[in-house]
Amino acid sequence: MSTSADIVHPPTKECIQRLKREFLEISKNPVDNILVTPHPSDILSWYYVILGPENTPYEGGIYFGQLIFKYNYPLSPPSILMNTPNGRFECDRRLCLSISDYHPESWLPSWSVSSILIGLLSFMVDNETTVGSINTTNDEKRLLASKSADFNKKNSTFCSLFPYLIID
Repeated sequence: MSTSADIVHPPTKECIQRLKREFLEISKNPVDNILVTPHPSDILSWYYVILGPENTPYEGGIYFGQLIFKYNYPLSPPSILMNTPNGRFECDRRLCLSISDYHPESWLPSWSVSSILIGLLSFMVDNETTVGSINTTNDEKRLLASKSADFNKKNSTFCSLFPYLIID
């Protein structure tokens, strides 16, 4: 997975303040089916987990991914990646969504980490195609959901940030 260590510019003061404020807000008011935390040593690199919503082919799945913010967030959108095989998105590839860095022209600085993740979940349970999406059957999605916890256990970042989700 990419990290923000590749970024040339340090984050702006406004970026750091905004991301800290958003983490506080999302901690107080979590988004249904989504967990998120910034990397402890890199405010520009956030990790999320989507808990597969009920009555979808993703039910029971635990889907790990990353948001990589630019140094000037909220003026620029983040990159969005999914790490866990899920049958909807390619793994470890930037996703082309109106809320991602693929479409800076459609980005609105008023959008938040919460709205980004809600949009990602909404797109995940939809069937619209885009760069980074894949087409699979619902049976394939269900099979991947059943294997997702075991897959994530092999990822040290997942294990360190979300240890309470490790299922033996």
